[in-house]
Amino acid sequence: MQRNFEPMRQQVQAWKQTQLTDGEAKLVIYRAFVEDELDAPKHLAKDVHRLYFDPQHEEFAPRTLWSLSNAFTSAFKVLDPIPQFKVTASLGAFLNPSRNT
Repeated sequence: MQRNFEPMRQQVQAWKQTQLTDGEAKLVIYRAFVEDELDAPKHLAKDVHRLYFDPQHEEFAPRTLWSLSNAFTSAFKVLDPIPQFKVTASLGAFLNPSRNT
């Protein structure tokens, strides 16, 4: 666990510094749900969009990859535990900034 903490901390810092235009964020959401690049229920697309563009917490107001990640994970909270774990576990690889921006 401790070996993986530092890389995870660095990834979060990088995501917090990765600014997204509205178009880039919409494209990531599109790729996730329309192009099926993320194995997540399609009905969550509108929730992810809403949570990113109208965040519930001020901390997620900046238009960053970190805020988009939190929009996804917040939307996933409606899922049952096993599907929620699976899709959340795959989110990090999907949000690799080099493939989405």
